[in-house]
Amino acid sequence: MSVTAPLGFRAAGVAAGLKSGGARDIALVVNDGPSRAAAGVFTRNRVKAAPVLWSEQVLTGGRVKAVVLNSGGANACTGPAGFQDTHATAEKVAALLEESAGEIAVCSTGLIGERLPMDALLAGVEDVAAHLTRDGGLAAADAIRTTDTVTKIAFRRGTGYMVGGMAKGAGMLAPAMATMLSVITTDADVPAEELDRVLRRAVAVTFDRLDTDGCMSTNDTVLLLASGAAGVVPDAGEFEKRVTEVCADLARQLLVDAEGATKAIAIEVVGAAHEEDAVKVGRAVARSNLLKCAIHGEDPNWGRVLSAVGTTDAVFEPDRVNVAINGIWVCRAGAAGDDRAKVDLRPRDVTITIDLSAGTRSATVHTTDLTADYVHENSAYST
Repeated sequence: MSVTAPLGFRAAGVAAGLKSGGARDIALVVNDGPSRAAAGVFTRNRVKAAPVLWSEQVLTGGRVKAVVLNSGGANACTGPAGFQDTHATAEKVAALLEESAGEIAVCSTGLIGERLPMDALLAGVEDVAAHLTRDGGLAAADAIRTTDTVTKIAFRRGTGYMVGGMAKGAGMLAPAMATMLSVITTDADVPAEELDRVLRRAVAVTFDRLDTDGCMSTNDTVLLLASGAAGVVPDAGEFEKRVTEVCADLARQLLVDAEGATKAIAIEVVGAAHEEDAVKVGRAVARSNLLKCAIHGEDPNWGRVLSAVGTTDAVFEPDRVNVAINGIWVCRAGAAGDDRAKVDLRPRDVTITIDLSAGTRSATVHTTDLTADYVHENSAYST
């Protein structure tokens, strides 16, 4: 129940030796049509990996025949030679499928600054193409993992069509989007322009509101492919809802698998003058290392919430702000509220509600606690 849940798609995942230990590290997703409509959203980091630059060019045509993805190396900050490696990868896939390289998207994830071992990678591309099947979605999802502890897949059923997806990501999870790759598929008949509109709206309220560590990757890619194999032109509203649900499901899986995390924190900002203000406040609180440490220690230190809110230029009056932690209003009118000892922070899920008392708009940003395991993971990552 992944990218091959919708009709018209085949996938596979194999081990090519890019990662140590013999784990799968190359995935391929192929759209057998009849449509090849596609859309993509990419990192807003100014330092973009070679596969991002390549795939951005591919998506300008609104058509994608296949997506090849590798873990075990980001192919970022590798100069012109790294871009040529991406081009060669697309050309190899195109030759095997007897298609044009201009319709082959490429995604990579792993350590920045090192060239990919192209002999192994291209041999792996041959292998993965030979293993394409209608039930290969789970193997493909497994092959794109880096520090992920589990595969991440999702699907939703629409009226006569399906939407399926896979994703990877466990660190560098910050807006625009995360150190994440995601491929979403549908067998509905939807033109590229509509896919682009739907995907951007879905990403804006799901992946873009996931901020576990404030770090933005060089390789973020989310692709939406439509095969049209179900022969159904979907209701526009229902289709956007199903795509958004798949994105939200995958984003939640990224959150709970975040490196070292023991708490999944939802920061609900209500009573904002503008939605942009609500998002801005949510992000500021999500990035407060002081607060993240407090939540890890199960300390309902609401003062750290207020201090983070105060770093923004959102519209609010400090003496009108209210804060609840897991349903206990520990801050009322900018001062102490209910007894903080009533807050139970033992559950994994934590909800922080911030009422700005400045309007009617709202937004939710998701983050995690800051742990010693996170520090260890990222101090030893390159080795």
